[in-house]
Amino acid sequence: MFKSLFVLGAFLFTTQLFAVTLKFGVLAPEGTNWAKQMKKMAKEVKKATDGKVKYKIYFGGSQGDEHDVLRKIRVGQLHGGMFTGKTLGDINGDVRVVELPFTFLHDRAKAWSTVQKMAGFFNKGFLKNEFTNLGFSELGLVYFVSQKETPNIKSLNGVKIWSWEGDKLVSSMIEEMKLVSIPLPLPDVLSSLSTGIIEAAYAPPLGIVSLQWNTKIKYLVDFPIAYSVGAFLLSNKGWKKIPAKYQDVVKKISEKYIAKVSEANISDNEAALESMKQLGVKFSKFPDSDVQTGKALREKIIKRLEGKLFSSEALKLLKTHL
Repeated sequence: MFKSLFVLGAFLFTTQLFAVTLKFGVLAPEGTNWAKQMKKMAKEVKKATDGKVKYKIYFGGSQGDEHDVLRKIRVGQLHGGMFTGKTLGDINGDVRVVELPFTFLHDRAKAWSTVQKMAGFFNKGFLKNEFTNLGFSELGLVYFVSQKETPNIKSLNGVKIWSWEGDKLVSSMIEEMKLVSIPLPLPDVLSSLSTGIIEAAYAPPLGIVSLQWNTKIKYLVDFPIAYSVGAFLLSNKGWKKIPAKYQDVVKKISEKYIAKVSEANISDNEAALESMKQLGVKFSKFPDSDVQTGKALREKIIKRLEGKLFSSEALKLLKTHL
């Protein structure tokens, strides 16, 4: 009997010894499609690897803002996370070319297709910067929301708008559009809209509703200013912890569920727009002439950022797909 207990104990100890738990920080709250799909992903990864690889995912920003998650990865407290916008650019600035303002306008399908075509190029950049991409996710078209009506691009002059601190792309856009930039951590946007510290913000519709900004704004400009993507990244150090025989299956499972997140985001963004209409948010449109104004602003932003945020090679590749 004692021998059997010893063998069982040794087996359990060995199993735990050679199992790896990868820790991820994400901003998506519990109960969202993001969280539901990622929980399924973690469960399937564990099953497919016989418990040798486990995902522990911290939801709802419990590990801090994206910047905090990235810092924790670099000091070894976390292994990966779901990154967007500015933080994604901190890792691989070339990805931001698909988020240049006034590139895709209302054509989200073309935007997502362009991301998929450029994925191989972007993934090489991630590897070079010590990360493995486990899947791109479409966040959606980015809309401008505010507490006062802005009938055209020119009327944005002087509006106090939230910006993610250190985001070169957004800062350049704000400067060219003559808005007033108020840098804040993402969790502070809601309270700042309440107190008047800021008058406006920007995000895909799902983000606006999930973060409850829709309760503090009155207007949405139905003229997408940009397109936003995310990437589920694992540090190369974390990737190397996965036994070689499981790496392919772990990556395929992760990519499958991140793709499901993207699919859900399409319908969720549409539902979020409809929800805002029902709650009384007024939708306004910029005049057609502002399309050309937007394109001119885009060229100025490119001149500011080419060779600084993203490479000429990334820009050239984007143009071939446009």
